Formats: sequence, structure tokens, C-alpha cells
Amino acid sequence: MDLNAEVDQLVRQSQTWIPLIMEYGSRVLLALLTLAVGWWVINKVSARLGKLVGMRNADLALQGFISTLANIVLKVLLMVSVASMIGIETTSFVAAIGAAGLAIGLALQGSLANFAGGVLILMFRPFRIGDWIEAQGVAGTVDSIQIFHTVLRTGDNKTVIMPNGSLSNGIITNTNRQPTRKVVFDVGVDYEADLQKARNVLLELAKDPRVLADPAPQAVVATLGDSSITVSLRLWTKTSDYWDVMFMLNEHARDRLKAEGIDIPFPQRVIRVVQETAAQ
Repeated sequence: MDLNAEVDQLVRQSQTWIPLIMEYGSRVLLALLTLAVGWWVINKVSARLGKLVGMRNADLALQGFISTLANIVLKVLLMVSVASMIGIETTSFVAAIGAAGLAIGLALQGSLANFAGGVLILMFRPFRIGDWIEAQGVAGTVDSIQIFHTVLRTGDNKTVIMPNGSLSNGIITNTNRQPTRKVVFDVGVDYEADLQKARNVLLELAKDPRVLADPAPQAVVATLGDSSITVSLRLWTKTSDYWDVMFMLNEHARDRLKAEGIDIPFPQRVIRVVQETAAQ
């Protein structure tokens, strides 16, 4: 009798367990299947996203960062969805994630601005490593572009670290972006000088292999100053030759003009002294 009672009790309990096992077992199996398939799809999507970013010639660091960030965010959403499928209440969990994200965003708003600026710089490439740029009152060669900051090396070999937030929102002058640059060389000559001869001297200096023939060099009278007439030589050269040509003009202009009898006057000021008479 005891054995029959135990069997009856086991049958009654199984009638309660089996529906629960069937219900939750199917949920768990579906959740596990969703997790496996979703995990595989997310890995494929994040890898594809990295390749799409790479097609825009973005930096390798940016490609890896965006791919990893998308992978993490999508997997967190997948885990929340899977937890909801097996009956776990996710409302409070989602609210906690949102509150944590808001708190982190407020605490790191300066860093997030620099991060956003770094993403824009790496994607749109206003400058590249090796370019000479002027921005935020600093000029130098770009040594590296990071997610949060850009490192510049000045002409006297100082390292300047600039936040990407302010850098991306300000005016940037990139002197290496174009293949050619215009050289404007001004020199002041005496009012008694032969202007045509002065122009010819400057044009002779422009006959240098580093000076481009098209557009042709020009020597013009730029301004009439207080103590001199400014004669301006305007020519084009390759960007890499800009400073060499400028230094060459500074070095030879005075000697060539002096050899032709053309003086470069010092700044002058005329002072008139009026003496009062004894009667006055």
C-alpha cells in the first residue's frame, strides 16, 4: 500500500512538473538558440562595419574601436533580449543601464567631446600624420592622431598635445594639403630707385629650378610706404620647396639689388623744428 501511495503521489507531482518543464524548457532552448545565432550574426555585422569604415580610408585604430564598440553594444542588447525570453524581468535592468549611461555621460562630457572630435578627424581627415598645421594658436607637424587628442611637434621640437574636441571645432590651416604654394616676397626700395630695374632683379631671382613656370612669376609695385616703395615678387613653388625658396630670396635679394645700385632704405621720419623768435 505504501508503494502504491508513493507511486500515486509521484504521478500527481509529475502532472505539475511536466507542463512547467515543457514550458520553461522550450523557452530556455529558444533563448539558447537565439543567443547562439545572435552572437554569430553580431560578430559578422561588427566585422562588416569595420570594413565599411575602412573603405572611407579611416585610421586602423578607428576601425577597430568602432567595430569593438558596436560588438559590445549589440551583445548587451542581445543578452537583455535573451533574459526577457526566459521570463526574467528586464525593465529595471534596462533602466539601470540607462541611468548608468547618463551618469557616465555627464561625468565624462569633456572626454566624450574629445572622443567625438577624434572620430570626426579620423573619418574626414582634415589633416594627416606629417602635415604642418596651424590651429588653436599652435603650429607644428602632426606626429600622431589619437581618439582623444592629437600630438603636434613644433618647429623647435616641442611636443604639444591638443584635445580633439576643440581642434575639430576650430579653424585648421593645413599647409601641406595642396601640392603647390604661393610665395609672396616683399622688399622695400628707395623712392629714387629705378622700379623697372628692381622688378627685373627680382624676376632674375625667380629663375630657379624650384620655381614653377606656370603660373609665371610676377614682380609688381605693391605699396607706396612712408619711406620706401614696396616691390612684391609673387611666384609658385611646390609645397615641399616653399621654405627653401623663401630663404633663398632673403639671402640673395639684398646683394643683387645693391649690385644694381638700388638701395633698401631704413625707415625714416621727417621732424620739423620751429624756433620761436625773441619777440614772440
